[in-house]
Amino acid sequence: MLHHLLSEFMGTALMIMFGLGVHCDDVLKKTKYAGSGHLFAITTWAFGITVVLFIFGGVCINPAMALAQAILGMIPWSYFVPYVIAEMLGGLVGAIIIYIMYADHFKASEGQVDPIAIRNIFSTNPNLRNLPRNYFVETVATFIFLTTILAIAHNAESMLPIGVGLLVWAIGMGLGGTTGFAMNQARDLGPRMAFQLLPIKNKANNDWQYGLIVPGTAPFVGAALAAMFVKGFLKF
Repeated sequence: MLHHLLSEFMGTALMIMFGLGVHCDDVLKKTKYAGSGHLFAITTWAFGITVVLFIFGGVCINPAMALAQAILGMIPWSYFVPYVIAEMLGGLVGAIIIYIMYADHFKASEGQVDPIAIRNIFSTNPNLRNLPRNYFVETVATFIFLTTILAIAHNAESMLPIGVGLLVWAIGMGLGGTTGFAMNQARDLGPRMAFQLLPIKNKANNDWQYGLIVPGTAPFVGAALAAMFVKGFLKF
């Protein structure tokens, strides 16, 4: 159990380091890749998750995936809450590590970069706020995401790291333009908490209402739907 929890913690932290690192590269002043854009960011998220899966194997690194696996009997229900805690802490610690790595660039960006853009390095937020529609987007994206991962694991397990990376790339490009495709509470709420705690000047509002409602719960709904679809229709 301890080994599983450490894998979830370290895997989630590493995923967040890749993801938030590329957003720092894009948004902050004086980085080598400033202004690199969304394609650069989404590709790095995808490759980063592939790297995590090559290192740590079939980790969840996502509370929603942990829920789906518990529903399907792939992990014991007693693992669910400890997994979520480990993943959330991984998201928090990964974000703090990235802040330390880019601290000089955060300082160089003070008064030069929109505070909302700084906040959005850490968490997902829609450009057009419509909570019911945002919730629907995150639910559908998570349903597709987790269903496909479970299908890859069932039909081509050896391809899982590469397959999931391609999946993240496709969902990010095709479905990510509305909410930023969290699909994972540890990806959003862990770094959002880090943003709350870190000594960043001129902070924008952290928008906990959106964070707790949309990326906080919609992935669980998508996970439950994915588990039911996989079990009831795909018969895995």
